[in-house]
Amino acid sequence: MNDLILSLPPRSQSPRLRTSLLRRSRFAMRLLAVVSYFAFFCSGTAVARQGYTNPVRDSNGDMVRVADPFVYRHGGVYYLIGTTRQHNGFDCYTSPDLVHWTFAGAAYTKPDGHYGTGSFWAPEVKYYNGKFYLTYSAYNPVNRKLLSSLAVSDRPEGPYKDLYAPWFDFGYSAIDCHLFVDRDKAHTPYLFFSRNTSIPGFASGENYVVQLTPDLSGFVGRPQMISQASQEWEMVDWAHCRGNEGPFVFYRKGRYYMTYSANNTGYSHYGVGYATAKHPLGPWLKADENPILTTDLSKGVSSPGHNSIVASPDGSEMFIVYHRHADPEGTRPSFDRVVCIDRIFVDRQGRLKVQGPTSTPQPMPSGAE
Repeated sequence: MNDLILSLPPRSQSPRLRTSLLRRSRFAMRLLAVVSYFAFFCSGTAVARQGYTNPVRDSNGDMVRVADPFVYRHGGVYYLIGTTRQHNGFDCYTSPDLVHWTFAGAAYTKPDGHYGTGSFWAPEVKYYNGKFYLTYSAYNPVNRKLLSSLAVSDRPEGPYKDLYAPWFDFGYSAIDCHLFVDRDKAHTPYLFFSRNTSIPGFASGENYVVQLTPDLSGFVGRPQMISQASQEWEMVDWAHCRGNEGPFVFYRKGRYYMTYSANNTGYSHYGVGYATAKHPLGPWLKADENPILTTDLSKGVSSPGHNSIVASPDGSEMFIVYHRHADPEGTRPSFDRVVCIDRIFVDRQGRLKVQGPTSTPQPMPSGAE
């Protein structure tokens, strides 16, 4: 704009020439204003497309209300499944970039005669030996326990059909099943899950692991307990809740990492910690710097937890996908939870770090178009 002002015609020029030059200058100024407006508008649109703000939203602009979110990727598409229809099954969402989600319908609906009457919780999907396997838990009123099941599909979005319902019964409630396939030559499968116990006066949870047979039909050995409430941050409501749950395992540079959640998701103490091991069966050692995700009301974050971890579209970043309370200041307990994503990485010392939790604009996952 200053260049245009400096180029206005001097008064010493002839009136006709000066008038002509003035008209040209004014036209140029109007043209620059129009160009500047569109440049500003387009840059704002680009910024909007290049960033996201938690919680993530669906194609209608609504917050994605899914608890215990599990995200998996197949064929360049992200799939999100979680606790949705607690009375009879699970819904699915899809996304090209981890940020923009579209409702894809039912992934699993219980068939007639199913043992479960409610509490259809925490589904996860694992691609293994050419099939997609869905794990989940449901309440059995006959023995008054939460039992885990295994379903299968040829497609990542389902529909899933029960293979074993229930899958196993060790005499206690088992929830939050997580299938992990090792990097060894045999691609050994392992099952991580949470033992859920309600004792008069308080609820408790412990994480277990057991090796699976190659066809996933049974177990090699007995489940081993690998984590329970033991750190100070996990004891904030010791009289009522003593829980570890929601294990998720990945391998990085010779070490196995297990994220897990602790405390009660309905209240404001829920959070995420992690442990490491040299073998899937353990022993697992909790990190001193736990928790890595916790309530921060100054950011509008209450009870982040029950996570999964997935790579960005180009594979250069990792993202932790978790739920938190839709209303951070609302009454408790609250089970109205929404899906959020944040960057997570392993630092040079081998520590797991989260760049969050965030409620402010963040760059899009790397490789997102």
